[in-house]
Amino acid sequence: MKANIGESILADAARAGAAAAKVAAEGLSDIKLAFVYSSVDYNQQELLQGIAEELPGVPLIGNTSFNGIITPRGFIASEDGFVGVMAISNCAANNLGINNATGALDNEDADIAKPKLSSIGVAGLAKLNGDARATGRQVALDALAAAGKCTSGKIDAPDYFYMVAPPGEEEFYLKGITDIIGRVPFFGGSAADNTISGQWLLFTNNLICADGVAVAFFYSDAPFANYFTGAYEQSSNVGVITKVRDNRVLVEIDGVPAVKKYAEWTGQDPKSLLGGNLLVATITAPLGVKDRLGDLVAIRHPMNGNDDYSMNIGANLAENTAVIQMQGSIEQLLASAKDGVTAAKAKLPVAASALHLVHCGGRLAGIGDRREELAANIIAAAGDTPFITEFTFGEYGYEDDGNNSTGGLMLSFSAFA
Repeated sequence: MKANIGESILADAARAGAAAAKVAAEGLSDIKLAFVYSSVDYNQQELLQGIAEELPGVPLIGNTSFNGIITPRGFIASEDGFVGVMAISNCAANNLGINNATGALDNEDADIAKPKLSSIGVAGLAKLNGDARATGRQVALDALAAAGKCTSGKIDAPDYFYMVAPPGEEEFYLKGITDIIGRVPFFGGSAADNTISGQWLLFTNNLICADGVAVAFFYSDAPFANYFTGAYEQSSNVGVITKVRDNRVLVEIDGVPAVKKYAEWTGQDPKSLLGGNLLVATITAPLGVKDRLGDLVAIRHPMNGNDDYSMNIGANLAENTAVIQMQGSIEQLLASAKDGVTAAKAKLPVAASALHLVHCGGRLAGIGDRREELAANIIAAAGDTPFITEFTFGEYGYEDDGNNSTGGLMLSFSAFA
């Protein structure tokens, strides 16, 4: 896989999209896909039209990102808007290993003979009849068809896939996709806006919506790796989830109202954690749940403290399972991004050719005015490997046993070979 990155902060959405796409396309041939991450301040229709003019016929997929993106050129943001485009292909332009005069392969080691992407199927759907799982099933079928991998009733599952959805029902979209293709490694994140006010959008060439799902199914014989972590430390504060409401409202821990139990653990006044105060207070001290083998602690970010001292959580929970109070510092949040890039690259058996980095928007908010330091850390770890970083309101990935998971306040860093 080859990749190139373009970005723009032009105020005009169409011009910004075209400018970013033009740079992303430079030096590439046979572009298979473009990841697009943008500001909610843009007219997304105009933005995508501008990109499509420079990348005609190329499948696009992406979403709005929280307050900026990071590329090899630094932290990209402005009051007028921002956009980043990662174009990926099998080979560089004029470097196909083919003799231009004869059309024959120049040598046996030519790029064209190396492991590569055979196809990518992209599809997106607005939520069907209020049913996220059914929508996930249909979008999987549509992506299979787009990749030419569902013929005569036979399904050829992808090697891995990317997903984007809005905050709220990510697990149910994933379940629907899994119903069709089985358990296949995935990565991605939830669309975000700048103010947690529901302005987020996800998009493909044919879809722009706030409530739905989009996927890209990858068929490739080249290695892929995902590093999924919260990079927090576990405290000694552990309890049993004894009551959950509507999947994401944590009502009780050990039979005690959740906010009161959390306040007891952290030495705070429960009243000081009501409303949006809880979201800010928990950036460096969130909750976590372990997977069944202990390979992954999926972070659960408390979002709002309710009047009954329950708390809204940014991902699903299950009663009669353990919840851990996690802990970290802003210094650890900054360092973890650099360490995460290094870890993702190290998971590949060969050198990485591209990096797709999903970084939680809440972590960015906690980092605050040190975002340039965050960018410098990521750039240093990436080296000369092209990358794009988006900031999301939910992160998706997997760890050792391959069980796909979602979380918040996490990093989902993917490496392609």
